[in-house]
Amino acid sequence: MLLVVPRGILRRRLYSAGAIALALALWGVEKLAPGEVRARVSPWRIVGDAAAAGWASLRRWARAVRAFALFPCVRALPVGERLRRVAARAATTLAAYAPSSAEALPISTRAFLGAAHVS
Repeated sequence: MLLVVPRGILRRRLYSAGAIALALALWGVEKLAPGEVRARVSPWRIVGDAAAAGWASLRRWARAVRAFALFPCVRALPVGERLRRVAARAATTLAAYAPSSAEALPISTRAFLGAAHVS
């Protein structure tokens, strides 16, 4: 069976490549709190008590990047590097894949655009 989907859709992920890249950039580069990242990226406005202050998906995605299971184009960081640093590395790498016409845009936007080209 062949399934055709739009560019940027990731297998077995609830969020698109662009949304994940945007979230990683906001968390890793712009240093926003996980709750703020979730408020900006997630379409769901009602969350449980445990999710109100944070967003476990950020750490899950950063671990997947570190394990080369998500965005395998991202170079490895030294063992034991913090997940927020992994997120920043992923965001800057993905931003490099954005079209050159986007160079004046914020890194979070460029990471969003670049993610579609590597997924």
